[in-house]
Amino acid sequence: MRLCIFGAGAVGGYLAVLLARAGADVSVVARGAHLAAIQDRGLVLLVGEDEVCVDVPATDDAASLGKQDAVIVTLKAHAIAPAVDAIRTLLDRDTCVVSAVNGIPWWYFHGLDSRFGERHVESVDPGGAIWRGIGPERAIGCVVYPSVEVVEPGVVRHLSDNRMILGEPHGDRSERVVQLASLFMAAGLKAPVRSRLRNDIWMKLWGNLAFNPLSALTHATLDVLATDAGTRRIARAMMREGQAVGEALGVRFAIDVERRIDGAASVGAHRTSMLQDLDLGRPLETDALVGAIQELGALTGIETPTIDLVHALLKQRLAFR
Repeated sequence: MRLCIFGAGAVGGYLAVLLARAGADVSVVARGAHLAAIQDRGLVLLVGEDEVCVDVPATDDAASLGKQDAVIVTLKAHAIAPAVDAIRTLLDRDTCVVSAVNGIPWWYFHGLDSRFGERHVESVDPGGAIWRGIGPERAIGCVVYPSVEVVEPGVVRHLSDNRMILGEPHGDRSERVVQLASLFMAAGLKAPVRSRLRNDIWMKLWGNLAFNPLSALTHATLDVLATDAGTRRIARAMMREGQAVGEALGVRFAIDVERRIDGAASVGAHRTSMLQDLDLGRPLETDALVGAIQELGALTGIETPTIDLVHALLKQRLAFR
């Protein structure tokens, strides 16, 4: 398979190194100083005391890479719609597009046995630009768990975890998703194929929808947010509201909210991705992690008062940063 990683930042760079090292035909789309460093010195992955460097085709002109068998999109959710035209230049008739993105994905209602089936999620796909431009039939879902960071241009550090859970929106164990999972596993990743991937999407999102905005408002690390009585109470309320929305859409939560919060606390003094983006002046994944839950709550008739309150505070915080 010819694979293109579209957005070779932390997650994309990590994945590109592992796949290239395993012998896959992989290229990357990147930009700025990160792209210049990859073109000049290769793409470097730091794992503990080990350093792996690979040479991969890297460009900011996606069309120059030609048609691909799979495009793995590792952009932030809000960056996908502006990139649709560039992504389209990589698509052949049967090219699949793997959405390795946090939050509610743009294809969420495709293949879902629900009265809400085959509709776009406005919060993450304004006007349905991604739905129309890429096509939900191309989508393969991916829940990303590795903790990684770009420490300098061209250099990515892996901190923990190596799970990248895959699944078709309609739940079938298709040849294409099995082939991708095999490639991921050959690269050293844990890549199970799930028939109910939305359960996994919500399990990760469940904590992110609470702890990410709370961290941006307070600048507290994950261990503090999950153990301080006040912020734990707010997180619990947000997560219970989110759980009600998910369950109204047919999602099953494998554990209870207290255990999920305790799991977040056990991660330690982690600065959430939203807090990191805030400090660096980057756009935040607010719509994919919070706004989309409000949208789905309105759709299903589930009230989300705590989520609404925190989202309103976060928008004001961002207006004055």
